Amino acid sequence: MKIERIQEMLKSKEKTDVFYEDRPVWIQDIHNNMATVGFIDNNEERDVFIEDLYEDNLYN
Repeated sequence: MKIERIQEMLKSKEKTDVFYEDRPVWIQDIHNNMATVGFIDNNEERDVFIEDLYEDNLYN
């Protein structure tokens, strides 16, 4: 995923499904080429590379 797309999603009121390693996440913050994400399936938080995030419909 590109940082511009993440910034667009964060400003939007629409829900966008975002994934990291096949797990749904919400993006909490971005800094440089990293994003702080929270995993929807538990309370885990992690800093991940922005390029490793992807949208659900990207490959459809």
